[in-house]
Amino acid sequence: MPATTTLSTGTLPDPARADGGLTFISTWSTGSPERLRATLDAVAKAWETRPWPHEGLLSYTVYAGSDGSTVLHYSQWRDEEAYQDFFAGAANGRDARNTEIDAAVPGIERLGLNKTRLYRSWTGGGGDGSGTVAITLTDFESPDPEGQRAWSDRAVETLDEGTADSSGPYAAHFHLTLDGKRVVTYAEGGGEGARYRFAYGFVPSKA
Repeated sequence: MPATTTLSTGTLPDPARADGGLTFISTWSTGSPERLRATLDAVAKAWETRPWPHEGLLSYTVYAGSDGSTVLHYSQWRDEEAYQDFFAGAANGRDARNTEIDAAVPGIERLGLNKTRLYRSWTGGGGDGSGTVAITLTDFESPDPEGQRAWSDRAVETLDEGTADSSGPYAAHFHLTLDGKRVVTYAEGGGEGARYRFAYGFVPSKA
């Protein structure tokens, strides 16, 4: 059976896709706008020149931070096992890709990985967002799955009450970290939080 190829796409991921089991959200710091651009290009090369790494990876998207330094990675997975297979892969796994990227842009700082599951989405805003997202992290002192859900529910209520605010998002997706300690809000088209603009998107293709 031929390997699944990697297809570049200009389409943003669908955070609420039905087959998405887990969403992993991580950030890198590059240090400058020039290094940010070089890092994005190195990421694109590392993915475009290799086959798709695993059938359990549904989509992989990278964004450029408005701070001129940060790269946001947003990947959708079938399950944790699929990610672990990718993590352990040799020529087509995580380390091989990162080694190539680090050779092109030495000194990238990995700031952390959030392993999350989508809890709920809000789609009551208007507009299309023009490829921008805002990321907000809400932390809890200890694992609190009930608190994660309650906080997200209150946030949705607040968004419902302020839909006339044109500066707000047109959609917001509330991701709960698996350790129960954080809510990662992925807001499309605006809102509070660190701002990012779509850079590259990749999906599997068997064509």
